[in-house]
Amino acid sequence: MAGHSKWANIQHRKGRQDKARSKLFSKLSKDIAIAAKMGGPDPDMNPRLRLAINNAKGQSMPKDNIQRAVDKGAGGDGADYEEIRYEGFGPSGIGFIVECSTDNTNRSAMEVRTAFSKNGGNLGETGSVAFMFDQVGKIEYPLDKADEDTMMEAAIEAGADDVEHDEPADDQWAEYEPVHTIYTERDDLGAVAAELEKTFGEAKSINLIWKAQNDIDAPDKAGTIVRLIEALEDLDDVQNVFHNFAMSEDALAALED
Repeated sequence: MAGHSKWANIQHRKGRQDKARSKLFSKLSKDIAIAAKMGGPDPDMNPRLRLAINNAKGQSMPKDNIQRAVDKGAGGDGADYEEIRYEGFGPSGIGFIVECSTDNTNRSAMEVRTAFSKNGGNLGETGSVAFMFDQVGKIEYPLDKADEDTMMEAAIEAGADDVEHDEPADDQWAEYEPVHTIYTERDDLGAVAAELEKTFGEAKSINLIWKAQNDIDAPDKAGTIVRLIEALEDLDDVQNVFHNFAMSEDALAALED
């Protein structure tokens, strides 16, 4: 089990909190609407919807917004959304996996391709990047929910594979809420999340993610890589962006120069 900090990996989000939160709420709403459309509006009978609602609550999305998204999906809106995964490479061979929910695949492909090409990358074929990642479950709890030993012991008991802990926030990163991050096997996510909820209550977020097997440090290309990440995240059809770029101290220093 790992107990190291992953603090540096979120530092590229500095200064974008307000814009990112607005975009996040939009994407959470889409997730909820799609889940309600596919499996019905009752989260007790629809595991995907329950996860989407829990994630929205974990991001402090207002209850009225959540209910509107459920009603929208249950009413048939968003019926034509298709889920697509794109893979590509950024500068220095950084691998990217981009998950989209879209009602126009041609538009999504064009926008994703343009974001790559304008920021030193290129869109690849399906499978060209995924082999460098593992699809795993990811559960986050605020750092103040429990101390490291308590969270790690509970996660092990629940069947988790790995646990990481952020460092306590300082003034520089006060906007980011530090978390315990619990990783699970893909098929164990629901069971582990349910067990942890018995002890710690609702998680901040519960997701399936693509976790890099090995991170790549590229301080000389840090600025370009971060611009590519931000360009992809800003696209309306993009739900998630995963990559194997290590925001090391050298990379962070290069950004600040």
